[in-house]
Amino acid sequence: MKMLAVALTLSLSAPTLVAADDQALRAKAQTARLQPIPEVIEDPVDNPVTPEKVALGKMLFFDPRLSASGLISCNTCHNLGMGGDDNLPTSVGHGWQRGPRNAPTVFNAIFNVAQFWDGRAADLKAQAKGPIQAAVEMANEPAQVVATLQSMPEYVEHFAAAFPDAPEPVTFDNTAKAIEAFETTLVTPNAPFDRFMRGEDDALSATQKEGLALFINRGCTACHGGVNLGGQGYFPFGLLKRPGADILPPTDKGRFEVTRSATDEYVFRAAPLRNIALTAPYFHSGAIWDLKQAVAVMGTAQLGSEIGEGEATKIAAFLEALTGEVPTITYPILPAETETTPKPQP
Repeated sequence: MKMLAVALTLSLSAPTLVAADDQALRAKAQTARLQPIPEVIEDPVDNPVTPEKVALGKMLFFDPRLSASGLISCNTCHNLGMGGDDNLPTSVGHGWQRGPRNAPTVFNAIFNVAQFWDGRAADLKAQAKGPIQAAVEMANEPAQVVATLQSMPEYVEHFAAAFPDAPEPVTFDNTAKAIEAFETTLVTPNAPFDRFMRGEDDALSATQKEGLALFINRGCTACHGGVNLGGQGYFPFGLLKRPGADILPPTDKGRFEVTRSATDEYVFRAAPLRNIALTAPYFHSGAIWDLKQAVAVMGTAQLGSEIGEGEATKIAAFLEALTGEVPTITYPILPAETETTPKPQP
């Protein structure tokens, strides 16, 4: 009987210790400002989200006629079937031009403090306007966009339904607002990390838990916190040791191009890490394709210490646990052109 009692004590105490360890790790992650995706997504500022606005924004997101060439849509560089980016070092735009930076994922972008690597767009409305007008991307003009949309009666009806109180529903501003409304739906909840943070101990593997502990202990959370594990602040790339020109092109000075402040040279918004396993290549230059290698580069550049193969493997395993459930997207049937629809431009 005495031996049986000891056996029962051991069998009961081991899971209890594991649960205690998991709870301690969870508390440590919370202290480090790591948060699961919330169940309710707040509406963007000055843009209440409605089903009509989301439906319109979805069509606009997929419509290549917002570009001058009639070939490039938002989805071209932010492909919703490939992690919300284009899996290229830098995107191909109008006239087969190469853009200067890697396209960030559109998934969970609603949680970022600002948009683009340099934060030049305060929100998704402003972000939506940028690529449409950029010469190396969609190369169009607001007046041409409006003329294109107004030429199609079905679009006019959708704009009227989405913006019922607007005296002129079809505007460039409302185009951006509709795209923003759609993009607020592009969140990827229920990643293993989210489930772990909500109390599901077995959601992470033992290796992923070790990776999470390393991610915190090594100091990665100094830049990569919040719901998106990044996207909340700006930091010098090469805080302690500047990477080579292949990773940090000397001609791209980051946030300096926005602020013109010398202290912002080579400063970039911390990359959001959700779904990072799906969005190679990495960094604003798109120079690194391997996630473990990217972890090692960050260790040297930002933390000033080498992250060996074993630790990089564990941290990368944790980062893979940030891959959430991608929403099911049905490709929309777009409004038909008319005789007055502007023709594509070379």
